[in-house]
Amino acid sequence: MLLANPLRNAMVGLLRLGSAQVFVGAAAIFARFALTGAGPLAVSYLRLAIAAAIVVALSFVRGGRARLGTRRELLLALAGAALALHFAGWIASLEFTSVAIATVLVCTSPIFTGIYDAFAMRRFPGTFFWGALALGALGLALVVAAKSAPAPIPGHAALGAALALAGAIAMGFYLTLVRSVRAELGTLAIVSRTYAWAALLLVPCAALAQQPPPPLANGVAWGGIVAMALVSQLLGHTTMNAALRDFTPTTVGFSTLLEPLIAALLAALVFGESVGGATVAGGILLLAAVGLAIRAQAAAVDTEL
Repeated sequence: MLLANPLRNAMVGLLRLGSAQVFVGAAAIFARFALTGAGPLAVSYLRLAIAAAIVVALSFVRGGRARLGTRRELLLALAGAALALHFAGWIASLEFTSVAIATVLVCTSPIFTGIYDAFAMRRFPGTFFWGALALGALGLALVVAAKSAPAPIPGHAALGAALALAGAIAMGFYLTLVRSVRAELGTLAIVSRTYAWAALLLVPCAALAQQPPPPLANGVAWGGIVAMALVSQLLGHTTMNAALRDFTPTTVGFSTLLEPLIAALLAALVFGESVGGATVAGGILLLAAVGLAIRAQAAAVDTEL
């Protein structure tokens, strides 16, 4: 017997949302493989360039790239710069710290967008958000101080944590900038520009840092780069956007808390990484802080409406 339509639709929606988190959570594993043949700046721009080529081509197929006006084009260029910093910082962090720590820290961007809303937009959050900051500070202290699985380049765990946090802050800027044009532009128009700008900005940075693409013979590195672009970037993030048809933004936001767990499980299976008790405790506190921050921002929006 076929499932009733509402139940079937709900199950399809849950499957879509869950699969999106698996695709995105696997990005750290793909990045580790990519880093075996190229530096983080090269890996970042190649990932973005492949994704950008596909979405730009798709936008032309669907009717060409619309003219957005100077202000919106500049805003999306700035968003692209923030996205470039996000990927460069986070992918670099994977060389110096564990997958679990890097992924937990880079997922804290809702805390930073909440701070921006509070002090720049005068959108002061309630008790939930201040609780999130307190939990986040405690969780961050535990994660940074804890001993974790050895990284590819050991002895620089604090640098790895700092790079992952920089990636989270950059993603917060990206989301804030994109949010200001979300009501006017579709997803394809936004990502075709921001992905392209991010890739273009990272190319000269990689050249200056002397980080060329991996040799063509290095199938492992190229496999990681292509998998990040096609699976994590396009399939994962596109599926997450599609999930907004079935769930509220708050629900989708909370679902992203699964990403560090999925990444840690995959890292344990693929690389044999393990995490200590302090890292687990700090990660739980950080994820709770992110959840409270998302809840606080959703409540603030509801209050404004």
